[in-house]
Amino acid sequence: MAKVKDLEHDAFRGNVERALHNLSRVEILSFEDVKKTHETLFGDVYPWAGQDRSQNARDLHVTKGAVEFMFASHVGRGVDYALGQGNDVATMRQKPGEVMGNLAYAHPFLDGNGRTIMTVHTELCRRAGIHIDWSQTNKTDYLNALAGSWKLPARGISTPTSNRMCAPAPSIGLSRPTRCAAYLGLVPKKRP
Repeated sequence: MAKVKDLEHDAFRGNVERALHNLSRVEILSFEDVKKTHETLFGDVYPWAGQDRSQNARDLHVTKGAVEFMFASHVGRGVDYALGQGNDVATMRQKPGEVMGNLAYAHPFLDGNGRTIMTVHTELCRRAGIHIDWSQTNKTDYLNALAGSWKLPARGISTPTSNRMCAPAPSIGLSRPTRCAAYLGLVPKKRP
């Protein structure tokens, strides 16, 4: 399993900049763009990269602890709902955590969901003129807040640090791909 995780890690690092570039060229993001992002990020590792669970695991019900993710047959609608929010600049500025929570709850893929939605969310934030300053939290806090948002998806990510995490872009001197990759532990965090 460690070998597969290393391959995923290397594929993400090698492809995140291209994925963000591709997203930046699309006027309104759609579920197809999310699937293309997954394919770009993980196509070097998985032959099913870019296929959502309704295509390759229709009868598999995915859970993580006590959280039950969206049924595979509803994944497209779940991602479309989140993107409807995220493509609206005002909503994205007001509720970036809710958008992230809804994308995560849809859990569209068998693997690579977190890195894919982080990449898509990074682009949505850029368009809304905000930046999530991941240096204000840690991965465990983020995942716990995200899990809480799955229990009550309409609340989104709501933690005492969430207001400090959002700032007008750019808030630190790293490129978008580097900030995204740094949060995921793929490159060292740097200060300007």
